[in-house]
Order: sequence, then C-alpha cells, then structure tokens
Amino acid sequence: MPKVTVPADCDNRCEAASSIEALNRACYCLSLDEDALRHGLEADLGRRGLSQAMVATHPHLFASVPLFVSREHIETMARAIGAVEAVVTTPHFRRAALAWAPDIARFDPGSPGGLLGYDFHLAATGPKLIEINTNPGGALLNAVLGRAHHSCCSNAAGLSLAPVAVDASEQTLFENFLTEWRLQGKEAPLRSVAIVDEVPAAQYLYPEFLLYEQLFRRHGIDVTICDPRELMRRDARLWHGSQRIDFVYNRLTDFALTEPAQAVLKLAYLAREVVVSPHPRAHALYADKRNLTLLCDAEFLRETGIADEAIVTLLAAIPRTEILTAANRDALWATRRELFFKPAAGYGSKAAYRGAKLTRRVWEDMAQSTYVAQALVAPSERQVATTQTATTLKADIRNYAYAGMVQLVAARLYQGQTTNFRAPGGGFAPVFTDTP
Repeated sequence: MPKVTVPADCDNRCEAASSIEALNRACYCLSLDEDALRHGLEADLGRRGLSQAMVATHPHLFASVPLFVSREHIETMARAIGAVEAVVTTPHFRRAALAWAPDIARFDPGSPGGLLGYDFHLAATGPKLIEINTNPGGALLNAVLGRAHHSCCSNAAGLSLAPVAVDASEQTLFENFLTEWRLQGKEAPLRSVAIVDEVPAAQYLYPEFLLYEQLFRRHGIDVTICDPRELMRRDARLWHGSQRIDFVYNRLTDFALTEPAQAVLKLAYLAREVVVSPHPRAHALYADKRNLTLLCDAEFLRETGIADEAIVTLLAAIPRTEILTAANRDALWATRRELFFKPAAGYGSKAAYRGAKLTRRVWEDMAQSTYVAQALVAPSERQVATTQTATTLKADIRNYAYAGMVQLVAARLYQGQTTNFRAPGGGFAPVFTDTP
C-alpha cells in the first residue's frame, strides 16, 4: 500500500500514516464544513428552512470526519457486488430464493427494483459483505455531504472521494428511476412520483425525502410525499387526491406489502397500474438474509453456472451464514460469541443480536421467528475528535449500487451494537480513497 503524503502543516500523526486505512486512527484534518453543508441543503430544499431544524432534530446525522478506505478495498467491494449480481440473475438462484419468499415476489414487474445498499465491514482479510438492503437510506444525503467536506490537506497526494465525482451522483440517482420506469414497460414520459412511507414526516430520514422531492421537481416531475393510506385507485390508475400517480418511490419497510395500510398500493402494483420501486421481488432476491446462506455456499454457487472467479470472490467476501433451525440451535448457542444473529426479513438492525449479548430469554423468543446466524466480523474503527476528547467510533461502509454497478460509497460511524445516529461525531461520512 503506498504511503499517503500530506502537507507539512498537518498533524504529525497524519504524516506518519503508513497506509490510507491508518489515517482512520490518526487523522482529523479532513473535517466537515458545517456551513457548506447547511448551504448545500438550503440550495436543495429552497425555502423550507429544513437545515435549521436538522441542527436540533438530527445532530448526529453527519459525521465530523470522513472514513479512509484503500482503492484496493474499494475495487474488492465492487467485484463482490458484481459477483452477487451475476448469481442473482441465474435461474438456479431465483428458484431457491423465491422458494422461501412471499407469494407477491413471484410477480415480476420487469425491473431490477431500484438502488441497493451493500453493507461491508473491513476485516484483516479484506471487505466482508454483511448484508444487502433494498430502499437504502442516505444516498442523496451523502451526495450533498460529500460536497461539504473540505481539507487542510487539499493538496494531499492521492486522496479523492470514492468512487465517482459527487457532482454526478444526483443525476445518476435520478436516472435510476427513469430506468425503472422504462423497464416496467412505460414509454410515455414520467410525470408524477409519490414518495411513500408510513407517516413520512415522522421518519428519521424525512430530510432525504425532501431532497428527492426537489430532485424530481428540477426535472419537471410532480411529487407528493404521503402515507400509503392516502392512496386510492380509480379508472385503473393510482391517485393521491386529484393527482394521478405514475411512479411510487417505495420507502416502506413492509417489503411484501402485507399490511392493510398497503392494500391499495399492492392491488395497483399487481395490476401494473403504477410503477413501484423498490418492489417486493427485489427484496426477495437481494435483501432476504437467508439468501446470504446461498451466496456463501460453494456447492450451490457451482450449480448456478457462474464463473469460477465470481465464486472465489463471493466465498472470500461473504461471512459464513446459516439459517437458525431446530437441528442446529444447540450448536449455534454454544458458539454464539462468534456469531451475529439477524431476522431474515429484518432492516435497520432491528431485532438483530450480537451472540455475546444474547440472553436465554431472547434466545427462546428468537425461536418464534426466522433468523440467520452469521460469522461475526468486527467493524472498522475511526478516531473522532469531539468537544471533550478523542473518541473511537465503529464504521461500516455502504456501497449504493444499481444493477450491479456501484454509484456511491459512504460510511456510517457509530457507537454500540449497530448504526443508530446517536454518537457525537458519528453519522453518515464520505469515503476518501487513494487515486488509481
């Protein structure tokens, strides 16, 4: 790994860093320009005054420092994502994944299903893919965040945002929606979008909904942000009041649209009266945690017919994962300290447990749900200077990708078991890497 060169006026610890990852333990010189961030948000949100409210309501949404990740690891993560895509497109994988999916996942609307979030931890042996998410939050927020970072090391050799210029990110994210629109069989121009979630204004990432609203409006598209209960069907179309809805940007965590509140949306989706993205099939094929048991199974991967190189990539990138069953419960309890347990259809680290923290009561409760056990991979660490002292935060790395192609890389810095946006100095962080 090449040594990162920094100017002489930077902290001696930065100068002594032997690799780009070593800067995570030493460098505070790249920091968040809070004024630039506020002005960037205000430009996107216009007269809403959201940035001022966010100071009070979202004090730990944006980290005070970036994360440093080597180009080698950036490229390794991209190869792993490409290998996942290669597997998911095979009939053998789809038969296996859909066998345990809800019935609605068998309906194929024709598109990949929108942006995915591939979450990695950096182990000593390289990046490890711990989970895949549909409707991953933070992509547009991170596009704004990347522009707000500045450095006293602006002339440092070989540092750049990863993996693409952030100025291109917003347009790329918008084009994903147009691709979904076309692949779901629509030829007319996209005219209206509903950003849908339960009580959207109460969601922690509601600021991002407003950023997407502004993004769509800049392209001449009408936008509404609403609860699914506000939608109705008439004349073989989906409506919100008097506004006909062409496209639903789905931020719901009811991935199979099973709850009564989603009944109207579900019927319109199955009748092809509206384009929905991400959709239930995408969650079943990518985000169901049980699929990780297939992606780390050498014999299964060979049966898919994918290239040997892709198999090697996946076996190196995905921690060993297995479904928790009555037959293996005792063995997994005995080795629980080396494992992390996740609900198959979980999201946002809800009801997920590090084995070392499990109690017998929780363990018995878990038997009522479908869980996977994954080999524990400790997250990376990042030193952060708070107002009181230096603090060590954990870090994971999210690759935002569409159809197997990475479009944005960002980190989340946190304390505790999982990402929670509560740690001083923590939150979303841009990823800096060495240039090729």
